[in-house]
Amino acid sequence: MSFFPGNDPHPGDAFSCDAIEHLIIPSSRDIGGFSVRRALPTARRRMVGPFIFFDRMGPAILRGGEAMDVRPHPHIGLSTVTYLFDGAIRHRDSLGTEMVIRPGDVNLMTAGRGIVHSERSPEEMRGGDMAMSGLQTWLALPEAMEEIDPAFEHTATTELPEISHGGVHARIVMGQFGGALSPVRQHSGTLYVDLRLEGSASAPFDAEWEERALYLLEGEIEIAGDRFSPDQLLVLRPGDAITIKAGPAGARMMLFGGDSMPGKRHIWWNFVSSSKERIEQAKAEWRSGRFDIVPGDAEEFIPLPE
Repeated sequence: MSFFPGNDPHPGDAFSCDAIEHLIIPSSRDIGGFSVRRALPTARRRMVGPFIFFDRMGPAILRGGEAMDVRPHPHIGLSTVTYLFDGAIRHRDSLGTEMVIRPGDVNLMTAGRGIVHSERSPEEMRGGDMAMSGLQTWLALPEAMEEIDPAFEHTATTELPEISHGGVHARIVMGQFGGALSPVRQHSGTLYVDLRLEGSASAPFDAEWEERALYLLEGEIEIAGDRFSPDQLLVLRPGDAITIKAGPAGARMMLFGGDSMPGKRHIWWNFVSSSKERIEQAKAEWRSGRFDIVPGDAEEFIPLPE
C-alpha cells in the first residue's frame, strides 16, 4: 500500500455547502488490475489533523496465482495505520514482527527514527481467488517524537469498541467517538472511525476536533442539502457541527482528523519529517544499506527512487 505510485488528487466540482472546506477527488491508478485511490496529500490540502497520507486500496479480486507483494521498504517520522475490509496481509518488519492482519484489525507501525517492513499476501492463501480491500493511512508524528524508537502494535477487531443505535453503526478505530474510546495508541489527538448508516439514517459529526474529514466508501450521503458520491474526500470547516444523512440504500464512510499538527511536514517517498535534512539523511542511509533488514524477508527490497 505505502509503495503504490500515485498521481496527485484533484479538486472536485463546485458545491454549495458552506460546511465543506475542500472536496477532493482521489487520483486512481491501476496496478495490474489492482486499483488504488490516493486522497492525501494534495496541493490544496496536505494534512487533516495528523493524517498526511490516505490511500484507498481496491476493492479488487486477486485471482489464483496473483498476489500482493510489497518488498521491504523504509519509513521514518510517521506511523502507518493499516485497516482492511476484505482479504489479508502478512506484515513483517525489521523489529522481527510477523503478523497477519485481517478485516477489522488495526496494524499501527510507528517508524520513529526508522523501520523497514514488507506487506505480502499470506503464503497459505495464495493459489485461490481472494478479495482485497482496505485503507492505509500515515500519521505524522509530533516533532518531539519524530526520532522515537520504532514500534509495532496489532489490535484485533474484537478489541475495538462499537456503537449501534437508530440505524447508525460505528467502529472506533482510533480516538474517541460517541463516548467510546479505542485502545489503539495515539501520539497526538486522533480520530478514525468506520461509520455505517442504514438507509436514510443520520449521524452528527461534531466540531470538537480541530480538523475533520470524511472519505465516502459506499452509497450516497447528504450534508446541508448537497449530495456526495463514493470515493470523495470531504474536508470540513473547523467549528461547524454537521449532520450526515445516508441515501435510501445506506452508506459507509471513514471519519478522520484530530489535532492540527504545528509546523510544516515534508514528505518524500516513504519518509516524513519536519526537517528536509533528515529526509536527505534517510535517503542516503537507504541507498547505502544502513537500515535494518526484515527477518524472514531479506532477499528483496524496493530501491530508492531516482
